[in-house]
Amino acid sequence: METRIAVMSIIVENDDTVESLNSILHDYGSYIIGRMGLPYHARHINIISIALDAPQDVISSLAGKVGNLPGISVKTALSNVGE
Repeated sequence: METRIAVMSIIVENDDTVESLNSILHDYGSYIIGRMGLPYHARHINIISIALDAPQDVISSLAGKVGNLPGISVKTALSNVGE
């Protein structure tokens, strides 16, 4: 199956959802190339960037599950580079 490279940006505004978010990310761990989290204490948010190499439907599924969590915003940028 063809995979794509993507970068997912997540902003966490509700700390109560962090456990659910981490559980979802763990479930997709085999597709995650790398992850960087930045706490922004001055604005009481956390910013997470995730690099992925996954099929398009997996990327969409992950973004949908993360985006449905309360207090979380997510955007995904896809490359044109395929397998």
